[in-house]
Amino acid sequence: MSFDTPIPTYSASDPHATFLNSSCLDFLLIELVPLAQRLANELSVHGELDEEEEREAVFYRLEMLGYRVGLGLAERFSRDRARMVETLDVIKFCCKDLWTIVFRKQIDNLKTNHRGVYVLTDNTFRPFARMSTEAGGAAVIRAQPFLWFPCGVIRGALAALGVNASVQAETTELPSAIFKIETVNKGL
Repeated sequence: MSFDTPIPTYSASDPHATFLNSSCLDFLLIELVPLAQRLANELSVHGELDEEEEREAVFYRLEMLGYRVGLGLAERFSRDRARMVETLDVIKFCCKDLWTIVFRKQIDNLKTNHRGVYVLTDNTFRPFARMSTEAGGAAVIRAQPFLWFPCGVIRGALAALGVNASVQAETTELPSAIFKIETVNKGL
């Protein structure tokens, strides 16, 4: 236990700022997928959903929750910055600032084809850090739903900053994650 004064966060000067323990966010991210699965099954009209319908319902719920979170985070943490004119500047904001706020580290790699496609690579994605890896790739398949909430966060943040985009994520080996962003409009 340290008695040093904590490092001020992004809005430490804000008198109405509230702070959240990072463990709470980790536990929330762990529980979001099972909660979305339970809600999808409870709210189904026909009783039991088949595998594809449940997957779609869970994806929609998690992605929309992330979208709302991304909208709020981008609005709050970009208000003191100069307006970002270029799409690449908005993507860099998401890679550096937004990712640091949510996952306490920056994106490890950003690649672009300069035609509206961006690939963000996080080699040690925090929600995957404590997941067990099994031989045969079953862990990678079970980890896929945990990428849908961060996809929504990215899409929401981009929307709040004026970039209309689709976001897809995949993992081939835990704990890494790859996010592919395709902008609908090439510029702001």
